[in-house]
Amino acid sequence: MMSELIPSFDWQRVVVAPWTTEFSIFGWIMLMGFLVTAACGLVGNYLLLRRLALMGDAVSHSVLPGLVIAFLLSQSRSTGAMFLGALVAGVFATVVIELIHTKSRVKQDAAMGIAFSTLFAIGVVLTVVFADQVDLDAECVLYGEIAFVPLEPMITVGGWTLGPESLVRMGAVLLGVVVLIVAFYKELLVCAFDAGLARSLGVNPTVAHFALMGALSIVVVSAFESVGAILVIAMLILPGATASLLSQRLPVVHVLSVAHAALSAVLGVHLGVWLECSLGAAMVVAGAFLFGVVWFIAPESGLIAQWRRQHRRPTESAN
Repeated sequence: MMSELIPSFDWQRVVVAPWTTEFSIFGWIMLMGFLVTAACGLVGNYLLLRRLALMGDAVSHSVLPGLVIAFLLSQSRSTGAMFLGALVAGVFATVVIELIHTKSRVKQDAAMGIAFSTLFAIGVVLTVVFADQVDLDAECVLYGEIAFVPLEPMITVGGWTLGPESLVRMGAVLLGVVVLIVAFYKELLVCAFDAGLARSLGVNPTVAHFALMGALSIVVVSAFESVGAILVIAMLILPGATASLLSQRLPVVHVLSVAHAALSAVLGVHLGVWLECSLGAAMVVAGAFLFGVVWFIAPESGLIAQWRRQHRRPTESAN
């Protein structure tokens, strides 16, 4: 029965072919998976520090009404129009969440739930009402389809092929995120830990918050086409959560998050080829597997280290 559910493991097809005969396809998919997860992970590190991990959930679910409205206004499914509509919806969601949180007694997690569920519901209503005009694939909205990346038109500059359109855009977004983190590292760090201290140092925590939310919206919207509204949440959280088990220093956490992104992209492609499933979902499963491994073996906070400390204490007490 298990042999019928799980495809047989073919070393040539699963391990060798993606790097040789089929590298022209899977190479772009691995690179796109890395760019998406790395960009999400770097921004997600600050969300974890600020205990805003579910903000990515709110933004990703708020994208749907933006996509529908953009299509209705432009009567086009062009990348530019859809990207702009989704980005406006994402930024609008962050503003609504902040207004509900600051102008009422509602806590921030509840504000996120109100905003993202309402906006997503509005998107569903608009999709149903204008069903004859809006042609959106529900599965693509929820899960994306990173396997379509190699089929996109290639961007060529000066005779050099940079890659598929969405991959080039995602690469530019990742570069922008890295530049912003390097340029405003101290400001982002102090705002993440102590807003009062940030004000005393001349840093406006409100501006820093909305800048971070703007970067989050851009990252989520850029990744949306490849991994959808659901899987992007895991890519925001898993790299940073894994890295934080290994180090408490933010620069090290950033580096480990990027390494996690690379490993989950590569392992995810091999897993997806083996199981013949969604490659984006396989990347998330691979990332979760890496988290589980680190959770066990982390030298300070891992389960094995905790077990050793617990069994060492009774011995030390007896002595």
